[in-house]
Amino acid sequence: MLGVFLDTETNGLNPHKHSILELAYKIIDVETGTLKYAYEAVIAQSEANWARTHPGSLEVNGFSWEEISRGLPPEKVAGATITAFAQNGVKRENAVFICQNPSFDRAFFSQLIDPDLQESLGWPYHWLDLASMYWALHINKEPFPWQTGVSKDKISETYNLQPEKKPHRAMNGVNHLLLCYEAIVGYPAIVS
Repeated sequence: MLGVFLDTETNGLNPHKHSILELAYKIIDVETGTLKYAYEAVIAQSEANWARTHPGSLEVNGFSWEEISRGLPPEKVAGATITAFAQNGVKRENAVFICQNPSFDRAFFSQLIDPDLQESLGWPYHWLDLASMYWALHINKEPFPWQTGVSKDKISETYNLQPEKKPHRAMNGVNHLLLCYEAIVGYPAIVS
């Protein structure tokens, strides 16, 4: 089974108004923890899209117009992702997406690759979230999930893990997600 550990950075919270600025993912064999493929790209935006930026987003991810103006065209990032998923066998029957906030990431990811195209390619439609995994595995343990909080930062604190590197960039998010996932779920084929 493959996990596509994915994160996005955007210029706001509303996918109907704001745009995806960066995409990163790692395709991992979730049985062994083996990295199959890694990808990250800054995505160019028009000045009109950039003008709709919510300033709070830039406080989090630290992007500047200079970086975004030098990014890759969205079509190139979409094409690279389609190719990578095909070459690595990412299909509905053998893969899932895993994110910190899948409802957010999926909406912005769909700006790059239309959901109908994702469907025609047979990509997974299951987008799993780390917080639910943490919640399910800690529901009967103290401290309870609602006491510790379920943000990735709070989860990493609970496990005494390093915090995510700042600024919030997509590959930093993916790497921190993997660190937390390994602590919470682990890889069944790896014997401790």
